[in-house]
Amino acid sequence: MKLYSYFRSSAAFRVRIVLNAKQLPYETVPVHLVKNGGEQHLPGYLAKNPMGLVPCLEDETVILSQSIAICEYLNEAHPVPSLLPENLAERAWVRSVCNLVACDIHPLNNLRVLNFLTKTLGHDEAEKNDWYRHWVSDGFAALEKQLENKAGRHCWGDTITMADAFVIPQVFNALRFNCSMQAYPTLQRVYDNAMLLTVFQQAAPTAQPDAE
Repeated sequence: MKLYSYFRSSAAFRVRIVLNAKQLPYETVPVHLVKNGGEQHLPGYLAKNPMGLVPCLEDETVILSQSIAICEYLNEAHPVPSLLPENLAERAWVRSVCNLVACDIHPLNNLRVLNFLTKTLGHDEAEKNDWYRHWVSDGFAALEKQLENKAGRHCWGDTITMADAFVIPQVFNALRFNCSMQAYPTLQRVYDNAMLLTVFQQAAPTAQPDAE
């Protein structure tokens, strides 16, 4: 398998966690989102992912974009260990956590949105960071409530699930932007526990071959 990835992409970080949790070998193909005007816009990459985003997974003849779809594909193609609970309602709960991150928090804070704020709309760095922290705070307040009665060492009890693959990268990015975690003790605990494990350490941006 090939994973087209950018080391700082939290969406690619999610997929790396899932690949590591399932002990699946893969080749990282770096796609730099800034250099050369953004390598995600090159024709060769757009042929694989017309949206021009990362990640993109190539598994023999299968080419997939969108981290949720990729993670679901990997979980179904390689069902052991499963990253979703057996119970229907619990599976839906894990997916709701994934979607809260992927649909409600991340789209407002990804690189192309932040670039649009500064380069097109003319906001300065401080205003950009205020925007980032506002939406992280808004989403993390909801996540904290959702996790506080379910989380143990990880988002769902003491078992690694797909929820952790989505939550951990978002917290990692929030810390990179100096967002305060004081109001989110459950999220902080889950993050700290995860980052003690090789699965998450090896998926982290700083551990990637294209890390700067």
